[in-house]
Amino acid sequence: MDTDRLKRAKPGEVITFGTYPHTADGTDHTPIRWRVIEKSDREGIVILLSERLLDCRRYHGESAEIKWRDCVDMTWQDCDLRKWLNQAFFHRAFRDAEKELILPTRCTDNGEDTPDTVDKVFLPSIPEIEKWSEIHGKELRRAVGTEYAKVKKPDGCDLYVYDKSNPFNYLNIDGEKHGCSWWWLRTRGNKPSRACFVGTGGRIRTYANNSVSRYGIRPVIRIRIP
Repeated sequence: MDTDRLKRAKPGEVITFGTYPHTADGTDHTPIRWRVIEKSDREGIVILLSERLLDCRRYHGESAEIKWRDCVDMTWQDCDLRKWLNQAFFHRAFRDAEKELILPTRCTDNGEDTPDTVDKVFLPSIPEIEKWSEIHGKELRRAVGTEYAKVKKPDGCDLYVYDKSNPFNYLNIDGEKHGCSWWWLRTRGNKPSRACFVGTGGRIRTYANNSVSRYGIRPVIRIRIP
């Protein structure tokens, strides 16, 4: 963990913090690249959004037998994805010294009739991603998954990757063109059994069944600058 780099980082820059598999076989410990979204030197706090989609999960539901129609009424507070982010992902991605720097965050704007939560790892809400893309540009919303995120998992999840003709649904990374993917927001959708997401072209959508198995995970953390 490069604490000096963290102290020097400015909003819009990219830093590394923690590790997570990026290769298809899942055996690597690749540093996670995060975009510095907000930084308060006075408070000594920085908000980070992962650059890549790190995994592919349903908003709710963990069985390979679940089909996209099998959605149920669900809140961010009670969904399986929130539990996974704050337990399995948190412990896999961060060492003990890094965990100590990650601050609990009160998450509001979780959707109509949904309670606030306190999370160490979370997904953006609609107001947050709208605010951040106004600051950093709407290209912030478009995201590409790692090879690990694209591999079909035992729970049946595998990341959708755009492969059609619209050039705006691709990102150029290190000189190569990569199709973007859908990714979840934490905000409840236009029905209690749906959740919001960001499309391949960066548009915010409100109608995904929370049982869909092809959406990516783009975590957010808030950390204390050591």
